[in-house]
Amino acid sequence: MTFKMRSLCFVSTLLCTLSFAFVPARADDAKAFQFALQNGLQVVVIPDHRAPVVTQMLWFRVGSVDDTPGVSGLAHFFEHMMFRGTKLVPGDQFSQTIARNGGQDNAFTSYDYTAFYEQIAKDRMRLAMNLEADRLANLDLSDANVRTERDVVLEERRMRTDNDPQALAVEQWRAALYLSHPYGRPVIGWADEIRRIGRTEARDFFAKHYAPNNAILVVAGDVTKDDVRIAAEAEYGKVPPRELAPRSEFAQPPRLAETRMTIINPEVRVPLFYRAYRVASYTDARPGEAEGLETLAQLLGGDATATLYRKLVVERKLATSAGASYDGYNRDAGQFTVYATPRPGVSLKTLETAIDAILKEAITRAPAPADLERAKTQLIASATYQRDSQFALASAYGQALAIGLTVEDVEEWPDRIQAVSGNAVRDAAQNFLKAKEAVTGYLTPRPQ
Repeated sequence: MTFKMRSLCFVSTLLCTLSFAFVPARADDAKAFQFALQNGLQVVVIPDHRAPVVTQMLWFRVGSVDDTPGVSGLAHFFEHMMFRGTKLVPGDQFSQTIARNGGQDNAFTSYDYTAFYEQIAKDRMRLAMNLEADRLANLDLSDANVRTERDVVLEERRMRTDNDPQALAVEQWRAALYLSHPYGRPVIGWADEIRRIGRTEARDFFAKHYAPNNAILVVAGDVTKDDVRIAAEAEYGKVPPRELAPRSEFAQPPRLAETRMTIINPEVRVPLFYRAYRVASYTDARPGEAEGLETLAQLLGGDATATLYRKLVVERKLATSAGASYDGYNRDAGQFTVYATPRPGVSLKTLETAIDAILKEAITRAPAPADLERAKTQLIASATYQRDSQFALASAYGQALAIGLTVEDVEEWPDRIQAVSGNAVRDAAQNFLKAKEAVTGYLTPRPQ
């Protein structure tokens, strides 16, 4: 996932998951309301009356998996292009107008969706909607704008990926993990393919994907559903629907054996051990499997009390950092990642052997009841605390709907985590942490 930071994007780093945690909204909390406009725009309203502000998020069901073959990076490119202006709001006046009215705006792109958001005083909500609707209908796709933003994206790639040995390594490992599936392409795109983006490619992509009938509007804040309905119908309702490009359904090519890849780069300062498993996601897992993987990741690497950090960093002094993560909020396969950086003098092979022993224990034994309860409590508490952020609250619903889940999936998630048993965690490890579904990577400044 990448975030637009004015003219550049803030690219996700290796050790960050690429998704937002679900945020609970139980019966005694703010209820989410849903409706749709006649032009096909889905709307979700989450009242939150603690402060007179709103967060508006417009999610499009288009991400890097939808990039035109041979022109990777188009979805991410349009995260930028949407800030290039219209005839009514030229140049960077969109962001300047939001800022002058006391708000802030940004955007991000992932494999399955692109989202734009504004956080602003509630009496300026209609203004934010008007600006979004204007660029949805009237975006300036001139040759000059396309060339300028294409060069910005290429410079971003040079700065954030090509000049970062770790980012380059992860890009290679991910490509090996997903084989021919488009999850193996970088969201930002390959440099040679970004250079192919021209006005024709831009206009075609915009016409096929940027329409109200391909979007989800999420508004969280000091509003009622009627407030949002009236404003949305007045601003977004006037944007006509368009014929959309059907989303492709990609096969998951079978992996026949583990991939091992050592990348030697003299620019590396700290060696890295990295292993990623292709696993089930929340959209394709059987009941309880994704929650088992989520809990397993928390047990293994959620914080400084987790198994990997405790055993490798604190007890055995083999690593300076270690952790695990589960990225399961995807339309297709998810990813389970384990990583560690060795202490000076410790080889990556020694570190890998120690990690394998920890993973073998997770596969053969259910976690201790006290450890399991602590992990589940941490997951639920973390999601509960995020309810203090309107952004996190809106993101939880928007992301779920964008990948094909439901409002009920968001609201029931804490209960499903609470129901995870020790055997379910062990089963998740047994079923998904398989060598043939993994890419193991070494990143080092010299041969090991």
